[in-house]
Amino acid sequence: MSAVKELLRAESDGSISFGDYTLDKKTKLPGFEHKGDEYYVKTYAESTHLEKNGMFVYDSVPGTAVTGFMVTESGAEFTVEGEKDAQITLELAAGENYTIYFDEKPVGQMITNASGKLAISVELGEAPVFVQVRR
Repeated sequence: MSAVKELLRAESDGSISFGDYTLDKKTKLPGFEHKGDEYYVKTYAESTHLEKNGMFVYDSVPGTAVTGFMVTESGAEFTVEGEKDAQITLELAAGENYTIYFDEKPVGQMITNASGKLAISVELGEAPVFVQVRR
C-alpha cells in the first residue's frame, strides 16, 4: 500500500492525488495551486479531508490515499486505498442520480442530497479500489 507522501500532488493527466493514512497525527497542506484552483488537504490515520477554493470536496473516515482524483460534470473518479474499510463523502451536483462503480462493476445508484453530498462505503485492505461515480 502506498500513501501520497507529498500530501497533495498534481498528476500529468490533470487529476490530483492526496492523502496519507499512515500518519499518526493530523497533517495539513494549505494553498496548493492546481489549474487555477486552490486546494487544502488535512490527512492522517483517522481521516482524510480535501477542499477546493474553500469548499468541501472529499472526506473519508478512516484516512485514505487517493490517486487520480478528478471531478467532471458527469461525476467523479479516483483510486482509493487504506488499511481499513472507509466511509467516503463526496460533494457533487445536488439532487442528482449517480451510479456507483467499484473496479468498473456497478454496485448501486444513489441520489445526492440537497447540498450535493454523496456517501459511499468502500471495502479496502489488500488492493486499491477504482471508484467511479457517474450521472
